[in-house]
Amino acid sequence: MQRLYAFLRRHPTGVDCCWAVVLLGLSALEFGIGGGTGGRERILAVPVILALCTVVALRRRMPEKMLLLAVGAGVVQLLGGVEPCAADFAMLVVTYTVAAQGERGASRLALGCSLVAAGLGELRWPSEGTAGGWVQRLSVVIVLTVPFVLAWVLGDSIRTRRAYFRQLEERAARLEREREAQSKVAVAAERARIARELHDVVAHNVSVMVVQADGAAYVMDAAPEQARQALATISGTGRQALAEMRRLLGVLRTDAEDGGTYVPQPDVEQIGDLVEQVRKAGLAVDYTVEGTPRPLPSGVELTAYRIVQEALTNTRKHGGAGAGASVRLVYFDDGLGLLVEDDGRGAAHELYEDGGADGAGHGMIGMRERVGMVGGTLDAGPRPGGGFRISALLPLRPAS
Repeated sequence: MQRLYAFLRRHPTGVDCCWAVVLLGLSALEFGIGGGTGGRERILAVPVILALCTVVALRRRMPEKMLLLAVGAGVVQLLGGVEPCAADFAMLVVTYTVAAQGERGASRLALGCSLVAAGLGELRWPSEGTAGGWVQRLSVVIVLTVPFVLAWVLGDSIRTRRAYFRQLEERAARLEREREAQSKVAVAAERARIARELHDVVAHNVSVMVVQADGAAYVMDAAPEQARQALATISGTGRQALAEMRRLLGVLRTDAEDGGTYVPQPDVEQIGDLVEQVRKAGLAVDYTVEGTPRPLPSGVELTAYRIVQEALTNTRKHGGAGAGASVRLVYFDDGLGLLVEDDGRGAAHELYEDGGADGAGHGMIGMRERVGMVGGTLDAGPRPGGGFRISALLPLRPAS
């Protein structure tokens, strides 16, 4: 039964043609047996029956045109005196079809014809036994009109239901497209975050390694022990850079079974280690902490660490020989304050704003994005007496 039902759904026009053939046979049999019809009516009955059977066969393909054909056949039937037959069932079928899937104008026309068809038929061919009373004739008209009205109401309800399901499908498709767009935005944001992280890691650690390598080459012959310490610093810095890069690039891996272990995100406590590393690279840094240290949201801690890292990296690059820096960390009741200053010649303020200290577009822009993500404020620019100053205030929001 399921296969038969699926076959019938795949070939709706074929099913309608079969019903048209059935109506044609019944109508031909009815006119062949009936003897009350004259020769002229029999001749006119042929095109009327054929037209109504065609309406049934093609009602789904051309509902509006078939409605007009049915109306024309009905007019010819009334004017020519062709008595009602089995083929008139096509008018009921086309009324339902047009109401279900035709245009709104055609649907209204079908409803109007349905309301007057029974009355016109009763006037043209009065029912037996009702010629003397208009109440009986009105009752017959009402009884004959009800099926047409019910057919139209059923078709219109199906139209409304189909439109509702189409809206649901369109809404589901739109939501799916929105989810895909949001996923793409999230991927782009994650890639931008990874780019900022990689910039911070590479710019800082490679800068330390270059400074240490230059120092080691300079004192290789005069102070081998100092050169050995510089090489050890280069080795440790390189390992740290590789560990952080491995952690950052790990989020790009699609193999969920890869059991790689990544180091945790840097926090405020590691700022002291960062400052000590920079001191070993030859930059004098004064580091102070004010207030009572306490646990902070991970996003605030990472932002604070990266700001200090970027600021000290820029000082080494652009501060010049003999430059010094100071890092001040202040715990407020509702926020964490950062102040990083240097007394070097500094880089032009426009350099930081337009492209970052390294010209790659991730310096000061990356800082502002990080601070903005945690709802903080950032102020950066040249100091009046020379050098550069970076001041940030990060609110202590509870971790989500």
